[in-house]
Amino acid sequence: MSDIQKLLDVMVALRRDCPWDRAQTFASIAPYTVEEAYEVADVIAREDWAGLTGELGDLLFQVVFHARMAEEAGLFRFDDVVEAICDKMVRRHPHVFGSAEERAAGPAAGSWDRIKARERAAAGDGGPDSALDGIAQALPALSRAAKLGKRASAEGFDWPDRAGVNAKIDEELTELRDACQNGDAAERRHELGDVLFSVVNMARHLDIDPEQALAEANRRFEQRFRAVEQQLTAEGRRLADHDLETLEAAWQTAKQNSS
Repeated sequence: MSDIQKLLDVMVALRRDCPWDRAQTFASIAPYTVEEAYEVADVIAREDWAGLTGELGDLLFQVVFHARMAEEAGLFRFDDVVEAICDKMVRRHPHVFGSAEERAAGPAAGSWDRIKARERAAAGDGGPDSALDGIAQALPALSRAAKLGKRASAEGFDWPDRAGVNAKIDEELTELRDACQNGDAAERRHELGDVLFSVVNMARHLDIDPEQALAEANRRFEQRFRAVEQQLTAEGRRLADHDLETLEAAWQTAKQNSS
């Protein structure tokens, strides 16, 4: 018995004999699937290679879980999932799996996006096509903003260089400051969203993944804040007991000592 067949058999038994697993649906399992993907990204960021084995297993289990529920509903089987991804990878890599001429030519610039665009067109519902079709609504907002900007840019809807993005960020910051002084909560939220979207466009022009950049900033903040806590609570007092000047000095020390 192959390892993957063993996992499939475990899933069958769980859906048959475990009340919790039997009660689950695609919708109830989807948040766990997202969570497991984030946990994979987290162990990679921490370079926890021993932990990566377990986290990849957890993510694979999510795929098997969805496939088993689909098979029970008569929708598709796990084998169909494997076949679909194999077909997709072969189709999107003509420089690896294509004709002798395609392999000799090597990867062509923009080939991946053009193939994906043809796939989206083939899968369309007959309605008007948009360059933004197929970008999942459930993506994290930063990642979705990056994809929206990239798709729009591919259609020529973009600034020619970073100067235009800089000017747009300045414009949106001015509008946010005005909303903070004169607007209501809805207007402030609107303008803050525009600022964030403009910053994501700058990330694209810098060839930086905004989700990754913010994740790294989160880790730096957490590391430095914990250092401030340790430094100040060693005096037997809470952070709230210190004035802003003391906190700022401790923060600058933590910043200098961190990478």
